[in-house]
Amino acid sequence: MKVFSRVLVAILAAFATMFVSTGTSHAGLDNELSVVDGQGRTLTIQQWDTFLNGVFPLDRNRLTREWFHSGKASYNVAGEGADEFEGVLELGYQVGFPWSLGVGINFSYTTPNIAFDGLEGGGPFGFDGIVTPPLFPGVSISADLGNGPGIQEVATFSVDVAGEAGAVVVSNAHGTVTGAAGGVLLRPFARLISSTGDSVTTYGEPWNMN
Repeated sequence: MKVFSRVLVAILAAFATMFVSTGTSHAGLDNELSVVDGQGRTLTIQQWDTFLNGVFPLDRNRLTREWFHSGKASYNVAGEGADEFEGVLELGYQVGFPWSLGVGINFSYTTPNIAFDGLEGGGPFGFDGIVTPPLFPGVSISADLGNGPGIQEVATFSVDVAGEAGAVVVSNAHGTVTGAAGGVLLRPFARLISSTGDSVTTYGEPWNMN
């Protein structure tokens, strides 16, 4: 009976560990990086709530990868003259692929819902929420990534920014890569470029689009 009780306790402990380890993850800060520019200001760029959802391609082509991307990029400028900051906020990917067939692989990306928030408030970096309607109802790009293997960087969109802080939110942006033989890795990045040429870029973890 004692042996049975010990086994039962061990089983219950194993189940408890399983439930603890498979808890739902919470959204939050993914990565950030700071740099001091030529004017002594600290430029900080962050990525929040990044999620790339790989889906089965509608064209049923084995050489096509399709996904939806949601997330937020935010920036902050600290120091003397921070309120006079002007620059560009970029979002994009580093795209890695083993090889391609034909003349190269094609990358396309559409953003049905982008919103910019440069308001001061109580949220991260001093802004509150999302400005609606979206600043860009839709932006589309297409780029030939060439022959593989290789790693290509593609800026999916950029927006002019000004002031001490702001953010760009992307919801269910649609991306595809066609012509890629083998898996495709996407590493999302956010970049802040000042009008004087200083820049800081933060890179997220790679997402495997099998």
